[in-house]
Amino acid sequence: MAAENGPTAGEYIIHHLGHLQNKKPESVLDFSVFNIDSLFWATLLGIVGCFFLWKAARKATAGVPGRFQAAVEILVEMVDSQAKGIVHSAESRKFVSPLALTIFVWIFLMNAMDLLPVDLIPAIWHGVAPALGAPDYMRVVPSADLSVTMGLSVAVLMICLYYNVKIKGLGGWIHELFTAPFGSHPLLWPFNFLMQIIEFVAKTVSHGMRLFGNMYAGELIFMLIALMGGAWSLSATGIGLAIGHIIAGSAWAIFHILIITLQAFVFMMLTLVYIGQAHDAH
Repeated sequence: MAAENGPTAGEYIIHHLGHLQNKKPESVLDFSVFNIDSLFWATLLGIVGCFFLWKAARKATAGVPGRFQAAVEILVEMVDSQAKGIVHSAESRKFVSPLALTIFVWIFLMNAMDLLPVDLIPAIWHGVAPALGAPDYMRVVPSADLSVTMGLSVAVLMICLYYNVKIKGLGGWIHELFTAPFGSHPLLWPFNFLMQIIEFVAKTVSHGMRLFGNMYAGELIFMLIALMGGAWSLSATGIGLAIGHIIAGSAWAIFHILIITLQAFVFMMLTLVYIGQAHDAH
């Protein structure tokens, strides 16, 4: 991609970081703009994840399980054991455990899109976009889009607020907002309330930013490795770049498998922790 008549390295990266949007934003606060590519791939991968989980549940047998069923059972047991250790309400776990499983599988699939060749789907879209009259932008890693990760973290916040009210009652939760963590003296109420709001905001922002930051950085590294392969030529330097592209790409892809799994696990665990905290009284 960085050949003589092609784009420069900067242009290549900037183009690959562009989103297919419903319109050009008028400002950074234009909330009527949607990243259509992120919404499409996130929705598609969510459907795929639910389909495979449904298929595993439908084909589950009491006998010796197959490899697919065994893998799903191990995953379900892992998530359920983590939920039991954090969320102590058996009634809440009927919803929270499947939620945590869905989050893990969904985010893992979104992260795994980073393992596809950088130019594969954008190249396909490059041939389709003119016929559709659409902009030539296509990003395929939804978890490298801040709007997606923050949307997920805000959804977790909404669930936490729901459980705060459900477990403690509206009055009990409001009382907690104004009396924890410093005490119930009326002079401390403004400081308690401020600290509670800061805690909710900090947890939500860090929850979404952590996943976004790791996946965005991983995506950039894949682009830089792709540039090495795009700069090859019939020279010692060019051949060295091509070989380096293959070695670096393979090594980073193998290491990235750990990253995409770990980030899905961390997001799931933080979701369980935050929901567990909503069950605990200060």
